[in-house]
Order: sequence, then structure tokens, then C-alpha cells
Amino acid sequence: MKIAVMGAGAVGCYYGGMLARAGQPVTLIGRPSHVEAIRRDGLLLDTRSFKVRVPMEASTEASAVQGAGLVLFCVKSTDTERTAAELKPHLNPDAIVLTLQNGVDNAERLGALLPQEVAPAVVYVATEMAGPGHVRHHGRGELVIAPSSRGAEIAEMFTQAGMPTQVSDHVIGALWMKLILNCAYNALSAIAQLPYGRVVQGEGVEGVMRDVVQECLAVAQARGVSVPGDAWQAVAGLVQTMPTQYSSTAQDLARGKRTEIDHLNGYVVRQGASLGVPTPVNRTLHALVRLIEGRAAAA
Repeated sequence: MKIAVMGAGAVGCYYGGMLARAGQPVTLIGRPSHVEAIRRDGLLLDTRSFKVRVPMEASTEASAVQGAGLVLFCVKSTDTERTAAELKPHLNPDAIVLTLQNGVDNAERLGALLPQEVAPAVVYVATEMAGPGHVRHHGRGELVIAPSSRGAEIAEMFTQAGMPTQVSDHVIGALWMKLILNCAYNALSAIAQLPYGRVVQGEGVEGVMRDVVQECLAVAQARGVSVPGDAWQAVAGLVQTMPTQYSSTAQDLARGKRTEIDHLNGYVVRQGASLGVPTPVNRTLHALVRLIEGRAAAA
């Protein structure tokens, strides 16, 4: 099927590039600097096991989703509603929109705006944009996707392209586990501007991360969400697979961009407030990142 990637940043370029390398027809939709480079030279897919230029279509216009049977929705969570409005006039009626985003409520927000089938996915990958049209892969790449009318076909397509993918009825719980990982690492990596491997070595950091995890679990429980597995073990183990990774929040702050912190620690704070669950550590991390954002905006 024809595939469109809306939001050709690090995540969108990696998954779109891997699919295109496997022979799928993919169009990336992103910022002009990336689009120009990809149109001229192809996407530079720089992974841990190979480095290759992948010729593919690229556009700056939302209308490029026309004809796509699968849309990988990879924009920042802060841009979900705005981007949905841009896409809506151009989407095929039978298109499936797969959300490859941080946060737990993007599919719900999209479903309220689009008549097409929307399915959430949990993304486990470490990537960054190393330059215009150049995506660098630091590790992992597997996906867990919610059931959909073509879920098995989509999972097989990703798996054959080198990205192990499973269809699961328990995506919401898995999204919450991913949220917990993000809440534990993203803000700390961003505030310190350090990769995960150095963050965890900081004095007192383990205690802060444990507190974040416990607050997130308390909010999830109050919402009636069952988080699979041992959340702390997942947090402690992540650094073993991604020691050199800077969080997406850290990358955004370094570039003077708005972060997704409102949809990570900030989401936990808002949910906690509505449910009567205290979240003081998440609140502190959220406030600190927002202060740094404000300083960058003022500069």
C-alpha cells in the first residue's frame, strides 16, 4: 500500500526510511530543509548496522497524503489537532492512521477529529536528525500496535522491513509504560543536557526517578489502567539499551524548540490533579522544563 509519513522528524524518517528501503512506496511530509535534501539526495539512513541513501518522495504539503492507505502520524503531540485539521480534506476514506507519538491520548484526540480508522502504536526507538535529510539510529526500533482492520498486514510489513512489530489488545497499558519511561528520563536528560547513561550516574537521580515512577503508577491505577510488567525494572533497564541517547525533550531544548513536556510529565500532573493523586516530582520536572523553554523563547 502507499504510505505517507506526516511529520518527517527523527521517528518518521526512521520508520518511513526503513519501509522505503524494503521497497514500500513512501512519501515523507516534513520541513523544507529536510524535504529539499531528500528530494535531491534521498534520505540518509544512518543505522547501527548500515548507512545508505534511500530515494523516496518528499513534500512539505499535507495534500501529499492523498492516495495513501496508511498514514504514519509522527508529529509532536502539541501539534496533533492542528495537523489533523490539515490532513482531513486529503485523507482517503479507507486510510488507516497509525499514531507513532509520545503520550497516551493522541489516538483518542485524533479519533475525535477524523472519520478514518485511527490506531495507536507504542514506539521503542532511539533516533535523531543529524542534519537535513539525515536520520541517525542509536538503537531498537520495535513497535506494538493496536488491532485494526489491516493490523496483521501492517505488522508483517514493518517486521519484514526490519522493525519487529506485534499487534496487541493491551496497547493502552503499553502506552502508559512508555509514558513512565519518558517521564523518568526525558525531563532529566533535557535539564542536564546529558544522555541517559550519564543522567543515571547523577547523585540522587535514582531517587528522583523512582518517585516519578511511583507517581505515574498511582495516577494510572486511579484511572483504571493496568500497566504491564515491572515499571521500575523497565526504567532501570532502558539505559542499558540506549546509554548514548539524549531524550527528544533534550533535543528540542537544544534546538530552541517547544517540547512535548505538557504531554509527558505535564499530562501526569493534570491527570493527578483531576483524580486527587499528588504528583510533586512530576510537577517540579514539568515546571523546570517549561522555565527553560521560556528562556529559549525569550532569547
